[in-house]
Amino acid sequence: MTETQIDTLRSAIHSIPDYPKAGIMFRDVTGILDDAEAFQLTIEILANKFKDGGFTKIVGTEARGFLFGAPLALAMGLGFVPVRKPGKLPRATYAQDYQLEYGHDTLEIHQDALTKDDNVLIIDDLLATGGTIEATTKLIRRLGAKVTDAAFVISLPDLGGEVKIQDMGLSVFSLLQYAGE
Repeated sequence: MTETQIDTLRSAIHSIPDYPKAGIMFRDVTGILDDAEAFQLTIEILANKFKDGGFTKIVGTEARGFLFGAPLALAMGLGFVPVRKPGKLPRATYAQDYQLEYGHDTLEIHQDALTKDDNVLIIDDLLATGGTIEATTKLIRRLGAKVTDAAFVISLPDLGGEVKIQDMGLSVFSLLQYAGE
């Protein structure tokens, strides 16, 4: 990525102090979505980065992973698989619990969404502690598919998610990083 591209993306990110609670600097990626140039640039950079990776499917995590994963899948000519909160998918699912900072949550995937022949790229908007992507990776592997890469619009490396995901054998790529968050 060029410095100009980085500047374009950074200028579209809104930083919201003390949201959702005091002491948090929230990085709002929806500014990219309402800026056609930044949105198109995001998808182009990701597509160019991963075009030769042999991927067969893009998996996006609820909910902002859908916003970047679906257009990326379209740009790359691949299918898109959503990983959702419980009760949102209509066919038979597998579920995976994961830890949040204060509690736990669950994600689900259709049992027939992937096969052992699939090579998956995970897409999400933000990597913080890595719990969501850890759960998503476990679901993908439970279906027998291969997953070695995860990509994000933003990473907050000081929160440990990059290390957690790398320890699972995934390569991590992010368009933007914000330290100390």
